[in-house]
Amino acid sequence: MQAAILYPNAAASLLINGQWLASGASMQIHNPFNNEAVSEVSCADDRHVLQAVKSARQAFEKHRFLPSAERAAWLKGAANLVQQRLEDFARTIALETGKPIQAARKEVRRCINTLNLSAEEATRLCGETLRFDSFAGGEERIGYYEQVPLGVIAAITPFNDPLNLAAHKLGPALAAGNAVVLKPSQQAPLSALMLVQALLENGLPPGQVNVLTGYAREFAQALVSHKDVAMVTYTGGEASGEIIAKNAGIKKLAMELGANSPVLVMDDCNLPKAVAACVSGAYWAVGQNCIGVQRIYIQRSLYSAFKQAFIEQTAKLKVGSQLLDDTDIGPMINEREAMRIEQWVEQAVANGANLLVGGKREGACYYPTALDNLKDSDRLVCQEAFGPVVSLFAFDDLDDALAQANSAEFSIHGAVFTSNLNTAMKVSRELDVAGVMVNDSTDYRLDAMPFGGAKRGSLGREGVKFAIREMSQTKVMCMQLDLD
Repeated sequence: MQAAILYPNAAASLLINGQWLASGASMQIHNPFNNEAVSEVSCADDRHVLQAVKSARQAFEKHRFLPSAERAAWLKGAANLVQQRLEDFARTIALETGKPIQAARKEVRRCINTLNLSAEEATRLCGETLRFDSFAGGEERIGYYEQVPLGVIAAITPFNDPLNLAAHKLGPALAAGNAVVLKPSQQAPLSALMLVQALLENGLPPGQVNVLTGYAREFAQALVSHKDVAMVTYTGGEASGEIIAKNAGIKKLAMELGANSPVLVMDDCNLPKAVAACVSGAYWAVGQNCIGVQRIYIQRSLYSAFKQAFIEQTAKLKVGSQLLDDTDIGPMINEREAMRIEQWVEQAVANGANLLVGGKREGACYYPTALDNLKDSDRLVCQEAFGPVVSLFAFDDLDDALAQANSAEFSIHGAVFTSNLNTAMKVSRELDVAGVMVNDSTDYRLDAMPFGGAKRGSLGREGVKFAIREMSQTKVMCMQLDLD
């Protein structure tokens, strides 16, 4: 059964100047579980890029001085409409990504929160007065700075959180007063289209958001390099991020390019809670999560007990259709990705790793898997797995464990489980990450908090308040008084 697609026509997925349009080429969106076609979208080309950017630029010039209350109203209204259509949005996310329906419902609730946060921050975006008299010669000057929008923002989003990550681009951009050209994931564009439709139904002016669907290789270069695009915000893989950075030219960039999240488990932790949090953090959303648990370093005295409990809980997870309420693990985004994970696991085992649980593939479904005795050179250790696979390591010395945890080139979150405040503070200080979760999984994220990378590839911050600052710039007004 297909989800309700709540934009005017499944094939007319290009939004330009407030009109849903079809193109001469289209592509199908498939349910990863059974590969059945879910819907169809149009494929944009360079000609559509020119139209979309022109539309966005004209909308920005026309509406750049709209009251913040009006921008907030678009976002609040869209949040209310998403709430009313929660089940339709959740089913669409599940169908296009393979995300289990329970996880999809959580994503919709997060999207609602993101939109409401954006609406609130739209009315809080302000500057401050400046003391020009703090330096000689400024005694008769007064003034202030304010935050003003950049202009046209190109936003490119991934498949793993197709709705909420679109909201994390659109919400802050609109709150700051920008216009947007959105390129949703080619594998999972449907829920993002539904979100844009909800904005349109709540008064969003034509051209304020334009949408281009299809294959990024056909038009992304023209989009990111366009001289009228003031900023590119991108969430996705490193290879594509590097191409975007090379093509964008001199403009603002914000990128989140993935991670390889480490967790440290101390022998003074609450073991049941640590195991449960690590299992959830590793396999939530089928492991296709940039802050999902990937490497777990366990103090040796606790290693056997942790490993046994982790295996037992992992083995209980139910794999199957993402549309069933009791499914824990649905399919990956496609069979090709499941085959990649299968290959990485087989390579690690051939290299001496022990397969503890899982290691089985059925089509696009890869069973939740854990290994130990891995080598630092194994892909599952040194690269981002982005799948339902976890590596376990025993350690004796905390400093050595921290060095191993910090060995990955990409990082966003890390975590530590301990009852010792000093240990928690030491790990929080020395983990080379952008966020440390104490007695919690690395995959915890509050949509209001700053979010981004800490190492190579780290460009800017998301999190509504912080993204709005990225998507605006300061403008100073200085007045010289004539007091004589």
